[in-house]
Amino acid sequence: MKKIFLVILLMGIALCRAAAQQDAKAESILNKMAESYQKAGGISLSFGGTQSGNLLLKGNKFYLESGGIQTWFDGKTQWSYVEQNEEVNVSTPTPEELQSVNPYALVTTYKKSFNYRYVGEKTRQGKRGQEIILTPKASQDVKSITLNVKENGSPVYIAIQLQNGEKQEFQISSYRTGVNLPDATFRFNKQKYPKAEIIDLR
Repeated sequence: MKKIFLVILLMGIALCRAAAQQDAKAESILNKMAESYQKAGGISLSFGGTQSGNLLLKGNKFYLESGGIQTWFDGKTQWSYVEQNEEVNVSTPTPEELQSVNPYALVTTYKKSFNYRYVGEKTRQGKRGQEIILTPKASQDVKSITLNVKENGSPVYIAIQLQNGEKQEFQISSYRTGVNLPDATFRFNKQKYPKAEIIDLR
């Protein structure tokens, strides 16, 4: 996530001030999104795009079902169940690894880990939102993240551009807050998958 303000470098003080205002606007939108997320309680959303699936969120915990893989994360341990192989990989993911699985991880890391700039209002899936591009301060697999957020702080579109040229797009089709999600929702239950082979990668 590098390479942002090439145009700014070529402009005078007045435009640099405008760019600073854009950064402030981006930060304001991100802060609102983070605040909305923290107040939301349990969140249930469905998405399409590169892949379709469902995501349940509560604090730093999540459950993701997409592309024949189910992933649970209880805030420390991650379980990924591959239905085709009946295998469960158990790991302790890094923040960067979490980002690639759960885009919402950036809600808690954007201030420390990213540069960001406001792009303007854009329409995605017929929904108008405010768009921001984030780029990582340190070199990593992720090149940039594009967020499109509605006025109330709920997401419309998330795109993750990787250094290898791959792009993952998430178009949010439904978004519900205040959902009752017990902590057990975010842990793998072996009793439900008795034939699964557990591979501990920790």
